Amino acid sequence: MDQSAWVIVVILSGVAIVIGGVLFFRLHAFLALLAGAICVGVLTPAQQIEETALRKNKLKIIEVSKDNRQIVVEVDQAGTIQPGMMLMILGTNQPNFPLIPIAETEVQRVTAKFTEGNKKISIADLSIRDDSASRQISLDDFAITPSNYQAAIVQGKQSVGERVAAGFGSTCAKIGILIALAAIIGMCLLESGAAERIVRSSVNFVGEKLAPLAFMASGFLLAIPVFFDTVFYLLIPLGKAMRFRTGKNYLLYVLAIVTGGTMAHSLVPPTPGPLFVAEQLGVDIATMMIGGMIVGSIAAFFGLGYAVMINKRCVLPFRDSADVTKEDLTKLASSKLEDLPGLCLSLTPIVLPVLLIAGSTMLKFESIKNLCSPEVQSLIKTLGNKNLALGIATIIALGTLIRQKKSSMADLSTSIQAALSTGGVIILITAAGGAFGGVLQQTGVSFLIESLPDVSPLMLVTLAFLITTAIRSAQGSSTVAMITTVGILGGIAESTALGFHPVYLALAIGCGSKPISWMNDSGFWVIGKMSGMTEGETLKYVTPMTALMGIAGLVVVLLGVQFFPMA
Repeated sequence: MDQSAWVIVVILSGVAIVIGGVLFFRLHAFLALLAGAICVGVLTPAQQIEETALRKNKLKIIEVSKDNRQIVVEVDQAGTIQPGMMLMILGTNQPNFPLIPIAETEVQRVTAKFTEGNKKISIADLSIRDDSASRQISLDDFAITPSNYQAAIVQGKQSVGERVAAGFGSTCAKIGILIALAAIIGMCLLESGAAERIVRSSVNFVGEKLAPLAFMASGFLLAIPVFFDTVFYLLIPLGKAMRFRTGKNYLLYVLAIVTGGTMAHSLVPPTPGPLFVAEQLGVDIATMMIGGMIVGSIAAFFGLGYAVMINKRCVLPFRDSADVTKEDLTKLASSKLEDLPGLCLSLTPIVLPVLLIAGSTMLKFESIKNLCSPEVQSLIKTLGNKNLALGIATIIALGTLIRQKKSSMADLSTSIQAALSTGGVIILITAAGGAFGGVLQQTGVSFLIESLPDVSPLMLVTLAFLITTAIRSAQGSSTVAMITTVGILGGIAESTALGFHPVYLALAIGCGSKPISWMNDSGFWVIGKMSGMTEGETLKYVTPMTALMGIAGLVVVLLGVQFFPMA
C-alpha cells in the first residue's frame, strides 16, 4: 500500500477507536483516547516515525551551486546553527524510498535577511565536504544537525508504550498545573458567592431589560476558569429567578446563559480544550486568551441575537425541576447583595491572571520592553508565567472563600479535594489526548496535508473547523473533538509556513467544536434537564444556536486570516 494511503488508514483507525469507544461502548474518554493512541502507535512503522522526526527538524535548502559544492539553507531560528558546525544532507535515491544521508557539510557563515513580506529570517551558507556527496543535491533534499538525526533514530526505536507515555507526560507538564488551579479557583468562586456577585452585579448594572446581556457576559466570564456544566448549574437558578420575577422571557434567559458559557468553554484558556490546542500549536496563552475573547464575544452576540429572535416566536413553559423549587427561587430573589463578596474582589481571580500573562507577552515588543528596567522586566516575566499567575489568583480566591465563609481548615480541605477530583479527571483526559496527538503526528499526517495541492490558508482553516465539527457531532464531547483534531493537524504549524498566525487555526478548531450538540453531548442533557426543556425543545432551540455561533466564529476567523494574518 502507498505510504500516504497507509497514513490515512492509521489515522482513521485511531479516530474510529476514540469515537466508537465513547459513542458505542460508553468508554470513559481517558480510556478511549489511550486506546486510540496505542492503536496508532502499533500501526505506525519505525521508518515512518524516524522520517517524521527528521522532517520536523529539517533546514530547508533554498539554493544549490551548479558544481554541487555550496548550498544555502533557511534557518527557522537564529542561533540554531553556528559557523563551523557540521550538518548532514538527507534525501532519497529513488521516489518513496527511506531518507538517507547523501552528503556532509560545514557551516561557513550565517546571515540575516528580510523577505519581501518584511519577515526577518536567517540563512546559512554551507560547504560540501570533499567526496561526501553521493549525487547532485536538489531543493527537495534538506539539511539536519547530527544531534537531531540521532534523536530521530532513537525515537524510531522506542516502544509503543514509551512513545505514548512520553506524549502523556509532556502534556501533563504543560497544562496539568493550570487545570488543577483553575478547578480550585472555580470552586472558590462558587462557594464564596463571588460568582453570584458577578452575575447579580451585571444584571443590576444593565437593568432588567438587558438582563439577557448580563447573563451572556457573566456566563462568558465565569466559563474561563469554571467548566461549562458548572457555570450552567450556577446561572440557571438566577435565570429562573428572573423569570419568576418578570413572568416572561424564560427561553431568552436560558439561551443567553448558554451563549456566553459555551463559547468561552471552547475558546478561552485556561479551560482545558483551548489550553491544550494552544499548547500543541505553539500559541502563546495570552494570544489565545485575547483571540478567544474577541472571536467568542462576537459569536456569542450572534447567539444572543438568535435567542432574542426565537424568544419572540416561541414560548418555553416554566416547569418545576428537581434542582430548584419555587421556594428556593423566592429565597434567591430576596437574598441581599451585601451578604456577597465585593465585586472587585470577586473579579480579581479571573482578571488578574489575564493581566499578568498579557503583561509578560507585551515584553516581546521592543518598544514596550525599552520602557522597563531590567529588574522590572524580570519581575513582569516572573509574575506573568502562566502557572505562577494562576497560582496567585488561586491564593486570592481561597482567601476570599475563607473570609466569606469562615470555613475551618477541614471544610476547606474537603472543598479543595472535591475540586481537584474534578480537575484530575480533566487532566487525565487531556494528557491522554496529548499521547494520542503525539502518536498521530508521528505518522507524518502534517506533511501529508502540507503536500496537498492548492491548500490555501482559508481552506486550511476551514478544514480544521470541519474535522472538529465531524468528530464533535459523532462523539459529543467538544474537548475530545478539539484534542483529536489538533492531534491530526498539530504538526502543520511547525512543519510549514502557514501564511497566518497559528492562533487562527486554534480558534477555528474551537469554533468547530460547537456544531452539532445533540443527545450524545453531556451539555445537551445538562441544559435540557436543568432548564426543564424536553429533548425536542432542546434540539429545536439550543442545537441551531450553538451551530450558528460556531459558524459565526469561523467567519470571523476567516476574515482575520484574510485581512490580518499576523504572519
